[in-house]
Amino acid sequence: MPTVDPIAIYEQMMKEDHFSQWLGVKLIKISAGYCQLQMTVRSDMLNGFGILHGGVSFSFADSAFAFASNSHGRLSVSQQASMTYAKPAKAGDVLIAEATQLNLGNKTATFDVKVYQKHTQETIAFFRGSVYRTSKEIGPY
Repeated sequence: MPTVDPIAIYEQMMKEDHFSQWLGVKLIKISAGYCQLQMTVRSDMLNGFGILHGGVSFSFADSAFAFASNSHGRLSVSQQASMTYAKPAKAGDVLIAEATQLNLGNKTATFDVKVYQKHTQETIAFFRGSVYRTSKEIGPY
């Protein structure tokens, strides 16, 4: 198998990832088993209490999880994910989602994603997910 290019895979995925586009995610860094994204909280992302909707927080972490888990060049799909919310975020907050691979097996992999405020470094949420790694190779390479 040729050398995998995580940036090219990210770019290929983002072309059709309309939800991550709606979130306004921006890539900070990606490598094999790792992804760091940035997002600014908008008013249309807030719940009835004026704080970031939990589903949006989860989706932001899930995007980083997806890019990190597919960065090895094999189509990987989520099996399970959970999130613990630590602190609310408000409109205008700049958030970082940092996905880190914990283990990588032939058929499964596990990742942690920390979501935190860029300027204060305060943790917003903790996410853990596992993927099933198919045998289908994805490119470009």
